[in-house]
Amino acid sequence: MHDYRSTVRACFVGYTVQAIINNFIPLLFTTFMASFGLSLTRISLLVTFNFGVQLCVDVLAGLFADRLGYRRCMVLAHIFCAAGLAGLTVLPALLRAPFVGILLSVTVYAVGGGILEVLVSPIVENCPTENKAGTMSLLHSFYCWGTVAVVLLSTLFFAAFGTARWRVLALLWALVPAANAVVFTRVPMPPKPAAAEKGSPLRALLGKKLLWPVLLLMFCSGAAEQAVSQWASAFTESALHVSKTMGDLLGTMAFSILMGAGRLFYGKKSTKLPLQAFMLGSGILCICSYLLISLSASPVPGLIGCALCGLSVGIFWPGTTSLAAGGIPDGGTAMFALMALFGDVGCASGPTFVGTLSDRLGDLHGGILAATVFPVLLLAGLWWFSRTAKKSA
Repeated sequence: MHDYRSTVRACFVGYTVQAIINNFIPLLFTTFMASFGLSLTRISLLVTFNFGVQLCVDVLAGLFADRLGYRRCMVLAHIFCAAGLAGLTVLPALLRAPFVGILLSVTVYAVGGGILEVLVSPIVENCPTENKAGTMSLLHSFYCWGTVAVVLLSTLFFAAFGTARWRVLALLWALVPAANAVVFTRVPMPPKPAAAEKGSPLRALLGKKLLWPVLLLMFCSGAAEQAVSQWASAFTESALHVSKTMGDLLGTMAFSILMGAGRLFYGKKSTKLPLQAFMLGSGILCICSYLLISLSASPVPGLIGCALCGLSVGIFWPGTTSLAAGGIPDGGTAMFALMALFGDVGCASGPTFVGTLSDRLGDLHGGILAATVFPVLLLAGLWWFSRTAKKSA
């Protein structure tokens, strides 16, 4: 009998790796702007490329994942992540334009991130666990704890050695995916359930009415989360006028701690709390947090808003994954790939929308206020899903 606990633990680390590649560079936004003279629009391009490449991989993953097998794909994903992070230590110095070197490194690790985004959830979903929704929420909480680790350990490193040594830290973070790549060569891979052995053919999958509100929810989940997460450090530094250390700790880390706490809470209480009702309440709280962030003239309410936003968005992504797995059980890898695609489109769109609009307005407050549209659309998506599910019952 296989012990799939080691597989689930490796997947937990896989989402920690996802947190590293998505959240390390945002800690350096102000450093890059000062060192390389980059504008907010160019900084936004780093985020856009990261999630843009991930969504391209999402599109292709449905074609190659089943052929190569989950084990090979997971090992390759971690190798790409390690190589991209290691590339940050050398490429900016080798190339005449440091921005191009950073962009190339981001592209490499984004390939690995895209594969992880598509495959980690179905692997855990197929492992024999009793509480699927709770396990899925716990899995996604490790993205948050990974983000907390990235922010806290990076902040301590910068305090001790200075931000000028950020290349060394990038190499140290590259050791995490390198080690987990070795782990994935050994852990057992779960068999696919009979209903999803071949998956729903793409045309048939696209014809399922329940899929479309799910995709809207995934888009809004990514956009609502990353619009604040990717800009939390820069927002607290520039808009709220606090130091970089305090910006990282009180902005990005507070956001991630409460996001992880929300996911952990639902993971423990999922048998007693209706998922859709919990997501509805979280959506309302998300709108309130956006307004608190964007309309606050003093640091304290803005920081509270960042933290509350983390708490509110925690359930969106794993909750939508659970809704889809329960509503479309024969979706297979193609469904998870489409969900990851729309989620990453949201992850790219949210912070890019905030950065571009803020650059034009000259103020991050206005960009985040406009981004309130994402949690509003998420509430509409929940209503659409509930209505469609009742008609299909």
